[in-house]
Amino acid sequence: MAEGFKLTERQLQAQTLLGGPARHILLYGGSRSGKTALIIRAMIFRAASVPSRHAVLRFRFNHVKASIIYDTLPKIMDTCYPELKPHCKLDKSDWFYKLPNGSEIWFGGLDDKERTEKILGSEFSTIFLNECSQIPWASRNMAMTRLAEKTDGLRLKAYYDCNPPNQGHWTHRLFVEKIQPDTRHSLADPEAVAAMSINPKDNLDNLPPEYIQELEAMPERMRQRFLYGLFGSSTDSALWTIELIEQQRFNKPQLPEMQRVVIAVDPSGASGPEDTRSDEIGIVVCGLGDDGKGYVLEDLSGRFGPAQWGHIVGQAFERHEADTVIAETNFGGAMVGQIIRSARPGTPFREVTASRGKIVRAEPISSLFEQQKVYMAGTFPVLEDQLVGMTTAGYVGDKSPDRADAMVWGLAHLFPGLTRRENKDLGRAPRVVMAYENAKKHGKRAVNVITRRG
Repeated sequence: MAEGFKLTERQLQAQTLLGGPARHILLYGGSRSGKTALIIRAMIFRAASVPSRHAVLRFRFNHVKASIIYDTLPKIMDTCYPELKPHCKLDKSDWFYKLPNGSEIWFGGLDDKERTEKILGSEFSTIFLNECSQIPWASRNMAMTRLAEKTDGLRLKAYYDCNPPNQGHWTHRLFVEKIQPDTRHSLADPEAVAAMSINPKDNLDNLPPEYIQELEAMPERMRQRFLYGLFGSSTDSALWTIELIEQQRFNKPQLPEMQRVVIAVDPSGASGPEDTRSDEIGIVVCGLGDDGKGYVLEDLSGRFGPAQWGHIVGQAFERHEADTVIAETNFGGAMVGQIIRSARPGTPFREVTASRGKIVRAEPISSLFEQQKVYMAGTFPVLEDQLVGMTTAGYVGDKSPDRADAMVWGLAHLFPGLTRRENKDLGRAPRVVMAYENAKKHGKRAVNVITRRG
């Protein structure tokens, strides 16, 4: 190995764990802590030691190419195995890396059914599930059926890494609680499972100091996950989860052509940035692509005065060549439309009125995410925080989910017909609708419990 490659104390502990007796090993924690690099390094060592076959799997193949094949793998070969690298070959037809002793490391994405079936037609000595918080439990189990290659000198190993999701995720149940995620029964062999947290501050020698400052400036939920590497609290009734949002983040180089674009506005009584007592004005741009999918294109929300947010909406309308602006007029009434048309005369405007609670409106939109019909065309930290805070029992975040509400209005406009009656066709039980209808039977007070933030 290269003389100049040095591991931090915490990384040395992780390396020992990876080579230890446990068969299933999870490295979890904040971003840029070296988790993936440590595992790839261990896989190369195993592959170079004994002729064998190994697999690196992720939810999306494009992510494997960008993060592993073209980034982590070359860096590890340059720094740890420079004498070996010239004799290795990357097959870009079937996407595997071949070592001079005949060992192969295959790469795949679980979103590509045909390719996944081809990869899982073989047996492996090592299977690495990269960013496993995005991988469903059933897909993990399917992959583990191929951890079966018999080789002299290598124990079977399954490696996992992730930025920790919430405590209800199978990674927390399996590796931290040491229970079967589906049955909740204790593991038959808990010693076969091991986990270790490793965070950016454990990798300071290899990071610019500005990076830690960026993480420290993030919203609380993201700071807990990406800086401190903590599992989030478990909310079984959440309409959106971190994993669902990450799964639905658009990752291709080019967005499809947009058939329709709307600017959705959720107004408040804010008079400007200094008015910290008022809610923000939710301003979210949503589009319907020519592929029939919905896209969250921009979050322009903030605490603005009327003239300022009207100008922001007008600029977004021009920039995205939008079709219309829709705004909730429960607060402000006709004044909302006047602000929009004053900022940009002639802007097509449609007002919407909230007759149901925020959660009831949001339920069918979260179902569209689950059906992979809506994608985040970017990263929107504050909006995503609000989405994670929306549960069937109400909104559990601070103040009002203004950004989330604007997004819901925008996507509902692009997917008309998402009424309570049609929820049953969206692919899962209409939990909020059932709660809403049941609550009505018991009077207005019960309804207010379900819709108290609406």
